[in-house]
Amino acid sequence: MGRMGRNETSYLDNNATTPVDPRVADQMRPYFADHFANPSSDHPAGRRAKAAVDRAAELLGELIGAASGDIVWTSGATESNNLAIKGVCEAYRDRGDHIITSRTEHRAVLDICEYLEAIGLRVTYLEPDATGRVAPAQVAEAIEDRTVLVTVMLANNEIGTLQPLAEIGRICKQRGVLLHTDAAQAVGKVRVNVEQLGADLASISAHKMYGPKGAGALYVRRRGPRVRPAAQIHGGGHQRGLRSGTLNVPGIVGLGAAAEIIASELADEQRRLTALRDRLYAGITAHVDDVRRNGHATKTLPNTLSLSFARIDAEALIGRLGGVAVSSASACSSTSEGPSHVLRAIGTPPEWINGTLRFSVGRFNTPDEIDRVVERLAGAVADLRELSAL
Repeated sequence: MGRMGRNETSYLDNNATTPVDPRVADQMRPYFADHFANPSSDHPAGRRAKAAVDRAAELLGELIGAASGDIVWTSGATESNNLAIKGVCEAYRDRGDHIITSRTEHRAVLDICEYLEAIGLRVTYLEPDATGRVAPAQVAEAIEDRTVLVTVMLANNEIGTLQPLAEIGRICKQRGVLLHTDAAQAVGKVRVNVEQLGADLASISAHKMYGPKGAGALYVRRRGPRVRPAAQIHGGGHQRGLRSGTLNVPGIVGLGAAAEIIASELADEQRRLTALRDRLYAGITAHVDDVRRNGHATKTLPNTLSLSFARIDAEALIGRLGGVAVSSASACSSTSEGPSHVLRAIGTPPEWINGTLRFSVGRFNTPDEIDRVVERLAGAVADLRELSAL
């Protein structure tokens, strides 16, 4: 393995965010200054901006198996989750007051559920197995007459585990319950088709798929059944009244461009990411002992590797890695107190949680880079364990 200079940076934190692909940036650039008009304006410049927004909706719809009219633009997956979950619970309050979710959801879902509990709704939290998966039978058992929504993420941001969402979707359809999925970590890494999954609502974020920050979308089913969540942002009645506010045209164009690239490259990229992830895992386990892998071995994102190192403090290890960017927990909730709620939910012992790193490879990583990271990591673990022994 080639040596890695101390100041050389390797970014292996692509589940936290991704760099904007230069091809995406090129398509966005004209909409900052040249084609800056408001897409709500009824003049040629406004119609040009609206055409760009409509084209982006077509591209994203093609990627996820939806019609362009099913796309609602938001500022990101957190807003999409709020619109989906709060919006459905508010709009369907006369039908029920009960929702179902899982213990391993992103905080952007769990915090919403806790808020809804505080104002009187009931939430059932499904317990995952040791790999992070919930069983469809758990969902079926939890559904009751007053259940209005099931919200289960497609892919976990910390451990990469994929949920059996299509099976859950079939159960929801049979029981007349809406299904929402936080698909932010899945879109761009695995094939996502909302029809095949049976999803009625799906949250998407541009910055997880080589698009810009501040742009996202919510898929909202319009047929079979028609879903209409209550708006959470009011003021102008934009986007069929579901989400008011002047559209972020450059960001939306970027999300559409990112979707177009993914649609043409996904199969090859899945294979490449899987090879990089497996190379990383094989290299680490060949040079470091007492390592535990978290999540499902096969039903998982192709790019994500969560590893726990015995007798290691994760923050100290990150400090020793220098220019290697990895996460010791979910970056989106890294300011919260306490150990990872995901690792706790799947029964990871506390001593292993403290030594956990999440590696998430991406579009711009290379095999040589992976080898250099393995070399640096192995040395850092050996140094820390030696210090600990002393």
